[in-house]
Amino acid sequence: MSVVKEFREFALRGNLIDTAVAFVMGASFGKLTTSFVEGIVMPLISMLTGSVNFNNLKIVLKEGSPETKDAAGKVVAKAVEEVAVKYGVFISTLIDFLIIAIVVFLVIKTINAMKKKEAAAPAAPAEPSSTDKLLMEIRDSLKSK
Repeated sequence: MSVVKEFREFALRGNLIDTAVAFVMGASFGKLTTSFVEGIVMPLISMLTGSVNFNNLKIVLKEGSPETKDAAGKVVAKAVEEVAVKYGVFISTLIDFLIIAIVVFLVIKTINAMKKKEAAAPAAPAEPSSTDKLLMEIRDSLKSK
């Protein structure tokens, strides 16, 4: 079997397509959750904590400095960027993660409950085939003799 044929069978079997759809839906849900946290949750938390913007919370390890030039316009000292631990951004991302984790947990819990319901419901007994019906008729007629 050629590699192309194997891949085509694998891709069309459904697993790859289901995974791709799940990936796209997950990425969209991640963006939606980030928007929800940044636009609704964090402003509410900021209001409760006294107008603190979590994205601005940081511990500065080394102050930055702007570029300096002499009178002729020649650069004397290059700009140095600030070095900081931005723990406020981490808190926002952590809230994103917790919301996504809770939603995924609830979805999986619902799916598992539905599977248990399906498994618990007894399947209707299958009707005997025509051969089985014929054999039962022969058996019954032999019993009656």
